[in-house]
Amino acid sequence: MAAVVAQSHFIFGLRTGVRNNLCFVDEQTVVFPSGNNCVCYNTVQRCQRFIPGSERSQGMRALAISANRRYLAVSECADKATITVFDLQHEQGRRRKNLTTGDMLVQEFVCMAFSPDSKYLIGQTGGPDWVLILWLWEKQKVLATVKTSNSNNPVTQVSFNPYNNMQLCVSGTGVFKLFRYSEGALKQSSFPKVESINFLCHTWMTAERVIAGTDTGRLLVFESGDLRREINVASKAVHEQCGRKVDMKKIKDADVDQGPNVPRITAILSYAKGFACSLGSGTVCLFEKNEEDSYRRSREIRIPPDPNSNELTPAECQEIDTMCISPAEETLAISTDRGQLYSISMSSVEIKEEHVHFEFLSQPFHSKSITGLSVCIRKPLVATSSLDHSVRIWNYETKVLELYKEFQEEAHSVALHPTGLFILVGFSDKLRLMNLLIDDIRTFKDFTVRSCRECAFSHGGHMFAAVNGNVIHIYSVTSFENILNLKGHNGKVRGIEWSLDDSRLVSCGMDGAVYEWNTQTGKRESESVLKSCSYTGVAFSSDCKTILAVGTDLTLKEIQDCQVLREVPADEVAHTAVAVSHSGRVVFTGTSSGTIRAIKYPLPIQKEWLMYQAHCGPVTKMVITFDDQFLLTVSEDGCLLMWRIIDKEGRGLKSNRQIIHTEEILVTKLDLEEKTQNMLELKMRLEELQMENEYQLRLKDMNHNEKMKEMSDKYTQEIESMNTVQQVMKTEKEKQQREHQERFAEVTVKHSKELKDFELSYSQKLIVEHERYQDLQHTCQRMQQDHEKQLKAEEESRTQALEELTQLYEAKLQEKTQLLAQCREDAQQQIREFKEMIRQVEEDKERRIHDIKIKHERKLHTEKETNTNLKGETGIMAQKLYSLQKQIDDRCTDINKLKQERQRLLGLIRSLESDIEDLKRQISGHEKTNQDKDKTISSLKKKNQVLEKLKFVLDFQLNELKKQTEPQQDDINEKKERINQLQDELVQIDKSNTQLKLTVSDLRLKLRTRDKEMHKEMQKVKDLETHLQRLKSDLHNCVSFIQEPRKLKESVQKIYSCYMQGDDNLEKSSVDEDIQKAFCHQRDHLQRTVNSLQTRLAKSAEEHEKAYAKIMKENVHLITENNELRKELRSSRTQAKEYKAQLATCKKSSKSRPNSEDGPKKEPKYEDAS
Repeated sequence: MAAVVAQSHFIFGLRTGVRNNLCFVDEQTVVFPSGNNCVCYNTVQRCQRFIPGSERSQGMRALAISANRRYLAVSECADKATITVFDLQHEQGRRRKNLTTGDMLVQEFVCMAFSPDSKYLIGQTGGPDWVLILWLWEKQKVLATVKTSNSNNPVTQVSFNPYNNMQLCVSGTGVFKLFRYSEGALKQSSFPKVESINFLCHTWMTAERVIAGTDTGRLLVFESGDLRREINVASKAVHEQCGRKVDMKKIKDADVDQGPNVPRITAILSYAKGFACSLGSGTVCLFEKNEEDSYRRSREIRIPPDPNSNELTPAECQEIDTMCISPAEETLAISTDRGQLYSISMSSVEIKEEHVHFEFLSQPFHSKSITGLSVCIRKPLVATSSLDHSVRIWNYETKVLELYKEFQEEAHSVALHPTGLFILVGFSDKLRLMNLLIDDIRTFKDFTVRSCRECAFSHGGHMFAAVNGNVIHIYSVTSFENILNLKGHNGKVRGIEWSLDDSRLVSCGMDGAVYEWNTQTGKRESESVLKSCSYTGVAFSSDCKTILAVGTDLTLKEIQDCQVLREVPADEVAHTAVAVSHSGRVVFTGTSSGTIRAIKYPLPIQKEWLMYQAHCGPVTKMVITFDDQFLLTVSEDGCLLMWRIIDKEGRGLKSNRQIIHTEEILVTKLDLEEKTQNMLELKMRLEELQMENEYQLRLKDMNHNEKMKEMSDKYTQEIESMNTVQQVMKTEKEKQQREHQERFAEVTVKHSKELKDFELSYSQKLIVEHERYQDLQHTCQRMQQDHEKQLKAEEESRTQALEELTQLYEAKLQEKTQLLAQCREDAQQQIREFKEMIRQVEEDKERRIHDIKIKHERKLHTEKETNTNLKGETGIMAQKLYSLQKQIDDRCTDINKLKQERQRLLGLIRSLESDIEDLKRQISGHEKTNQDKDKTISSLKKKNQVLEKLKFVLDFQLNELKKQTEPQQDDINEKKERINQLQDELVQIDKSNTQLKLTVSDLRLKLRTRDKEMHKEMQKVKDLETHLQRLKSDLHNCVSFIQEPRKLKESVQKIYSCYMQGDDNLEKSSVDEDIQKAFCHQRDHLQRTVNSLQTRLAKSAEEHEKAYAKIMKENVHLITENNELRKELRSSRTQAKEYKAQLATCKKSSKSRPNSEDGPKKEPKYEDAS
């Protein structure tokens, strides 16, 4: 076996199509399916733990977590569906139990749920049977099964009642049923008529209440399985009709009439304050419970729009699949149909008042098949491209998404430059070379390579290869020129790889050919063609001497010098991708089932490899990092899986290369300038704010000092008034003490009299009770004597009756024996007679025998009847004996009851004696408490009077404060109106300025055109002047030929032919003089208008600046006044609150005072009653 192994390290992606695919294990850890694994992800430490799926699994269908968060149930689809229960407290997620359906053939379980005590598990099978199965899962025992639906109505969710282990709920299309487990079977306990309603989810709110969501965006409330009411989700205030039942016809009609744009409720979740439900795409609504037992829509949480997304697939249009909340209800997490995970803190939801948005739970994932994968040398980066129109750059050391961008088209291939600063992306129409900037991916150069499915940079980074169908194009990165075109494949090229020295390139295609190319000459150096195999992946060995290729013939081949050296035998699954470690110790292959195989190198002859569960779809690409530390694999399931390559002792592989990762990034000049400009502006703003804050602080200090003086004066006056009040209270206290002493003397006299009366009454009661006790004793003795006499008489009568019965039966038996003897004698005589008659009369023999038989039968019948009668009489006698015995037993029980009654009465007497002693103690205690209460009454009366005076003073102060605040509020309103008027004026001035700017720009354009025309005319004038000078010189030369007429004529003809065009131009210029005059006149007029407009503009600008300065001053003044008024308001409000609190304490003390006074008055009455 291979000495090198791969250990799953981290995965980016979520597996969609799994029911309940997100669960909280604790406050920091969530579980979700990714690839063919269940991943436990710690959001704080950012680490993952993997629970692999089964080997022959055809896919996960549902997850369920127990109420105690310890066990995870995973249902997997196969030839025979199974449910596996894992223990999450174990480090590797140890398997606890595998649950099956026994002899029942089930292909999948669509949903599951644990009971509240985590002992039971229910699983809902798929169509067409739709059977619900209940397990006692720790013993792998099926307790009950029941059919929940038919083939046309699929079930979407099952759940246990969290308050009752034996009650279940099942919902789906036209299905809403409650079941109860009793007597070894699941029995339906509710029959609501909901055939036309499509339920998508439900949740338990109480032991009897269930809220269900439908595909038409409605929330229906069920009580004890019956539809009671509907929650209105449209408005913020949720009105519910609690008093009457919902009309079923209206509900059905509403469901039928709803259009396709109605938001679907796909997930619902209950928590302490109410419940949360998804309402349409990208929206979660929180509902809180009111005091009226109804629900109010309190908050709305949305998925935020993605700035890097294009318009075709906005992030906020995702549909929510699953919702879950942490055990302490601190975090709400959701999963979407596009394979994304979001979360939000519930505390931040309560604090924020504006719109609340979700945040990514870890990173934004790919939502469709990943088509390209590439790594670079100088940075720990991985680039992936996908059919979801996005390209993403991941950091495999920090496990973070560094960059991503979405495009209008699908990205088919991707390649990272060795420096990590550039990227190649292949689209259907072109190949783009892009720069990786600090926060963006920008196109730098386009190449006309259509539908590029494969591309790769050379190891030196100076060239790249791109595939177009069956042709490989090689371009220079520096000059962007097409250096070579490698033609030879008859089918599409599926894989390319450069050698380490970039001198060779290997390619494989669907035509079954593997070619090795020389990148300098463009010639093939070696080839291997196998038409029966369509190759999908190719790679050089670590020393680049051999080629490793995989294809549809299910084997891994090692090719050297146009021949297959070694071949790993075929298996049931095809290899789809291959990667070789740089150390040359191991070869990794990806399969069509999503598994990864580690095969030792040199390749073995037999089937020897290590297999790992990785993806749930075919592996599309795989690559090993240049330091041999990580294996990266991608698949059609949209997941990027990182594996740590280690030896069997758990140590990382040692590589000969020393790779240093750089931290440089590309930034455009414009971005840098914008950022520096923003920094300068922010610094300026900071300085301004500091100045404003210092000024405001000084103003506050001044105001606080003034208020402190005012408050000190007020409190000194209040202290003086309180001193006077205290003196008055002292005098009243002395009076109350005197009155209390007098009352106390009266109360003591009353209590002594009442004590004497109680003693007399209780002594009389004791005497009466003692007499009753003696009477009861006498009656008990009499009853005992009577019972003994009756028992003796009954025994004697019973013995006599028994003797008489025996005598009667003995006499009857003797008579019967005598009758039997006589019958025998008669029979013998008859036999003798018959013999004689046979001899005498043979003809009548048969008839007489027949008569004799009939007679004997009758006699036997009568004898049998008599015997049965005798048996019945004996039975009756036995019953009488039994009834007599029963009467005797009843008498004995009555005697025992009387004895018990006597003991009870004795106990009652003892308890009464103890009550008398307790009452005496209570009387003594009441005397002490009366004294204490009198003291407290006096003190409370004094406090009450003091507080009443305080209340009067505080009421007066409150009224004064209200009077002071009312005019200030009026001033604030007036100033706000003035600010609004000034703002309107500013808007009008801005409009006029814009109009003036437009006119000025038009006039400047006209001036430019006029200037151009002037230059043209000036040029014409210069040209004419030069023509005139030349003509003058020619004429001067011609004058010399006056003596020679022939030459004179020739020279004149030449001058005419030369300057004829010039004369025409002169004539034209003379014609256009009027036009030029008109043009000059027009130009002068326009210049005058421009000058006047400029003067007007300057004046209006000065006026505007003056008005703006005035407005700014007024605004500053008004803002300062507003701030001062707000401070005064806050202080007055705080004072009012303090006064109200003091009033409340006063009222409470005054209410407690009369109660304390009534206490001692009611106590003597209670004592009388007792």
